[in-house]
Amino acid sequence: MLKIWGRMSSINVKKVVWTAQELGLDFQRTEAGGLFGVVKTPDYMRLNPNSLVPVIEDEGYVLWESNVIVRYLCAKHSFGQMYPTELRERFDAERWMDWQQTSLNPASRPSFWQLIRTPAEQRNPALIAESNAAVESLMSTLESHLAQRAFMAGEHFTMADIPIACEVHRWFGLPQPRQSRPAIERWYANICARQASKGVLDLALS
Repeated sequence: MLKIWGRMSSINVKKVVWTAQELGLDFQRTEAGGLFGVVKTPDYMRLNPNSLVPVIEDEGYVLWESNVIVRYLCAKHSFGQMYPTELRERFDAERWMDWQQTSLNPASRPSFWQLIRTPAEQRNPALIAESNAAVESLMSTLESHLAQRAFMAGEHFTMADIPIACEVHRWFGLPQPRQSRPAIERWYANICARQASKGVLDLALS
């Protein structure tokens, strides 16, 4: 059985749990991180010296870094489908997964922390506004991309859709106005209709 460590309030844990559900894998998840602690214990740090979630153990193989875990599980269990075999399609998927980690997530994180995890009286409106402006610019890029295709890497669901959808779930869940993005909204509605996304994309932000 696949073992997953991490709390479901983490966007990165959501990616891994959703992937396991898409693949129909039996897994056991152990709460870790945030209020659950665990990540600073010696046993956990032997799994991940960075003291972060998620971590998986698969038949004795330990792996951390959420998008890498998504790639690994898809390559192992859905080669040629969720993990594309055609080289250009695969690296298109890889590109958008990296974009989520290096561009979209750093831009959106300040708004999320301010609006969800910071008491109202302690929030920094300037920081929220700066974050929102950065995210809206990136969402414009995503809108243009999805206006031309059904899913992130083309006409079928792949590993690339999971990290991006988890980020859009966070953005859509923030208590604030945002620009209308018809292509993103169409794509996201299709994603949310997937049975495997239940228990992930229907969770309230916390």
